[in-house]
Amino acid sequence: MENSNKKPSKNANGATTRSESIAATLRAAILAGEFAPGERMYELELSERLKVSRTPVREALKSLAGEGLLDHVPNRGSYVRAYSVDDIVEAYEIRAALEGLAARRAAQLGLAAEQRAIIEKALGDGEALLKKGHFTASDRILYGEINAAFHSAVLAGSQSRMLRDQLRLTQQIAPSSHRNIIAFERRDVRRRHDDHYRIYEAILCRDGGRAELLMRDHVESVKISLIRSISRDFLPSPEKRGGRSSAQSDA
Repeated sequence: MENSNKKPSKNANGATTRSESIAATLRAAILAGEFAPGERMYELELSERLKVSRTPVREALKSLAGEGLLDHVPNRGSYVRAYSVDDIVEAYEIRAALEGLAARRAAQLGLAAEQRAIIEKALGDGEALLKKGHFTASDRILYGEINAAFHSAVLAGSQSRMLRDQLRLTQQIAPSSHRNIIAFERRDVRRRHDDHYRIYEAILCRDGGRAELLMRDHVESVKISLIRSISRDFLPSPEKRGGRSSAQSDA
């Protein structure tokens, strides 16, 4: 986890706050697995690691609790919230259905100029990131923001408050958040970013059916990456299974 002495990023109103920068750093660290489910987040320890005072750390922890990443227990502190695999998979399945519908509606209704500008900026920012020689922890945060901007603009294009409200519920399962980048290898980012291009093209062509299908497949692919990641964490290695390679079968 990197310290937060770098210049804080701007929010939607152009203002900057130290607590927002700290929250972004901690969010990325939690989603990257640097803190285990159920682990306590100590203000003093975090302030020392991030080289900031305790006040913005406290505000950042409150913000992350509001997002569903942390559980705050009065007089005991903040803990990383734990979710079952079933909870996370279900959240992704619901997200796929809802975001697919949002993409269909955006294609049918047409995007506003502001929404097109946000999407095109996200696509451009993603390309700039992919040109880098290697990715850092800060790049993971940046790509989370790029990804969130793309999906939020498509959702705005759906012009549906009901869809927005329902999707907000799935975002409370933190691992299913748009800012949660499951796999951050170059090939994974390239594939997801190419998905964004195809979804945007279908929306611009006013092809609602194709836009819906592409968006559903896009979100489902992230769910599959998550399941594979969980499997790697919990399945025994080939050596522990008796020394056989995973390529060998029982046949």
